[in-house]
Amino acid sequence: MSARAREGDPPLTPELVRRHGLTADELERIRGILGRDPTYVELGIFSALWSEHCAYKHSRPVLKSFPTDGPQVLQGPGENAGVLRLGHGWAVVFKMESHNHPSAVEPYQGAATGVGGILRDIFTMGARPVALLDSLRFGPLERERPRYLMRGVVRGIGDYGNCVGVPTVGGDVAFDDAYEGNPLVNAMCVGLVREDELIRARAAGPGNPVMVVGSRTGRDGIHGASFASAELSAQSESRRPQVQVGDPFTEKLLIEASLELIGSGHIVAIQDMGAAGLTSSAAEMAARGGVGVDLDARAVPVRETEMTPYEVLLSESQERMLVVARRGREREVEAICRTWELTATAIGRVTDDGVFRVRWGDEVVAEIPGRDLVERAPVYAPAARESPAIARLRERALPAGAGPGQDLGAALERLLDLPTIASKRWVYEQYDTSVQTSTVMGPGGDAAVLRVRGTPLGLAVTSGGSGRYVWLDPYEGGKAAVAEAARNIAVTGARPLGITDCLNFGNPEKPEVFYQFREACRGIADACRALGTPVTGGNVSFYNESPAGAVYPTPMIGMVGVLPDVSRRVGAAFRAPGDVIVCLGRVRGELGGSQYLSLVTGEVFGRPPRVDLEAARALVDCLVEGAERGLLASAHDVSEGGLAVALAECGMLAPEPLGFDADLGAVAGAPPDALPAAAVLFGEDQGVAVVSVAPAAAAELAAVAGRHGVPLAAIGTVGRPGGAARLAVGGERVERPVAALRRGYENGLPRRLDGGAGMSLAQGA
Repeated sequence: MSARAREGDPPLTPELVRRHGLTADELERIRGILGRDPTYVELGIFSALWSEHCAYKHSRPVLKSFPTDGPQVLQGPGENAGVLRLGHGWAVVFKMESHNHPSAVEPYQGAATGVGGILRDIFTMGARPVALLDSLRFGPLERERPRYLMRGVVRGIGDYGNCVGVPTVGGDVAFDDAYEGNPLVNAMCVGLVREDELIRARAAGPGNPVMVVGSRTGRDGIHGASFASAELSAQSESRRPQVQVGDPFTEKLLIEASLELIGSGHIVAIQDMGAAGLTSSAAEMAARGGVGVDLDARAVPVRETEMTPYEVLLSESQERMLVVARRGREREVEAICRTWELTATAIGRVTDDGVFRVRWGDEVVAEIPGRDLVERAPVYAPAARESPAIARLRERALPAGAGPGQDLGAALERLLDLPTIASKRWVYEQYDTSVQTSTVMGPGGDAAVLRVRGTPLGLAVTSGGSGRYVWLDPYEGGKAAVAEAARNIAVTGARPLGITDCLNFGNPEKPEVFYQFREACRGIADACRALGTPVTGGNVSFYNESPAGAVYPTPMIGMVGVLPDVSRRVGAAFRAPGDVIVCLGRVRGELGGSQYLSLVTGEVFGRPPRVDLEAARALVDCLVEGAERGLLASAHDVSEGGLAVALAECGMLAPEPLGFDADLGAVAGAPPDALPAAAVLFGEDQGVAVVSVAPAAAAELAAVAGRHGVPLAAIGTVGRPGGAARLAVGGERVERPVAALRRGYENGLPRRLDGGAGMSLAQGA
């Protein structure tokens, strides 16, 4: 039986095809697969599954360059989430996704449903979610719309995570003009599972029933995948109905029901109904299993009247799962779901013909070869070339002396006040960071650490990335994103294990954008190979553009690491007066693309910091061994704002702020006569960390660093509570009370969100 058009369906016209985001060539490909014109329902199905969001039409060949194997990898790309072996029979399941466009038009629900979706990707694998992280980008907070978006996004993330009972333990937030028209909202979830309880979303067993579990289906979110595959425009606000609406209380019930179903043995497979809803979950599960499905869309429980098969198939209503049960176990599945106040409804069966078939009662409204639908989406190889304008900015010379005549103490104060560097306490205090009581190091440092209950293990997690670096030099920026994530993990004492990613770029059909994407991915791949951190999955988010232009190319990296003994974890804050402050790594004073350079010039230019991957690996090994030996009292990586900001943060993050004295003329590779003082203080060199050690441990740490070939310089001592931050470079001196620096650091975000503006460098003095 072939699918037929339904009465009232619109005729197939070029305009209808364009509205579905398909090209004339893609329509011809569809006709070749079907041997006929598609029905309206089939057109919608192809539109969703062949969208950029689902099919990765422009990115698939590039992503194949990523390393995905390793002894720790239990599941790489191709499933709902990646899985890495931790030890003691446990595995970590993790994934990162974007919800950028929905959050741009409806920040609260866009962010909330982004959290809901990433949670489902984790418990679908049989893992219990134990942590959430968010990486966010907004326009300058001096403007009203970015403030509105940030308030809504943070509240949406907090409300959903808090209600569902999963702690939000980390992430990062940055602000720049490039994100004003198109914010980035990336959510990461981490779960734990016993290795022998892992489940994969692969349909099997012809005759097994296909069941819908969870919420009823409505009209919200229809064509959400297509919405995510187009640039934002002045008309995007009209697409507000394509933003899903979340219910975290139902999600909590769904977590418990799903985990019980997985443990019961009554089901074969389970899949979240995410982008493209029922269509993607059913088609992808069937294709992975090499089987077909026969569904009756009319049997799907709905919450709105007179819904059509097109709407039922493409709805992205939240808190729904698709389950393949074992034949004859339907009642047991229904009983488990009733325990959790949820319904389970049979809507079809697995078949052995490989066809994705959808009925509406007695009518067949879609009949498509399943693997062709999932695997034969077109793949494009766009032109790639660097923007000459950006190349010129990269080669532009820095000011002589990197800003001569600047008051370096005022510059430090202003850097600590910048929203990108300032404390994010305003954000994370809206999140429950300790629910489930496994969080041993929460937000505010480099990475969060959770205990793996019943074992001595600690799990370290982090996420983030610098769009500025990638914009100026995509290859070096891609390397830097991975290298910084590895440092963030290693300074806690954990060994980096692997990454997930969320690759946020503009329109890939523009050669300058595709060049950025290709080169950034090359940098990510090279860094992952060097650091032994395979890519287990992730998300590509293209078309992050508005009438103002594209966002900075921003690959967010989510990384996990393991501590053999969680009691050996290391925090970022100085611990005790008299401890020796040590700089690990080579300081080059690289100011290109830095926060300091923008502060003094108002522009972003220059060569961003270079990444020596061999040195990056050596630093990770040194930090991990130092923690394992119990040598490190504190450890903090150098990133935005440079060495001076890192040192100030180490003092300010202590429960009672601790002063310090540091002579940065002693840092390896940076004699006072070789680099300007501003470059030593504020250069954002990659591969550098600041640690503190008890005086008795300093010699042993030096021996560890020597074995790993890591440059080491003792640069000062931790001072008394309430003391001053004293920095010296050659003849330059900076001295500020740490308590005063902390006040500015803590107030940077709240002051702007209350409508206050930032200070100029001169005002900061």
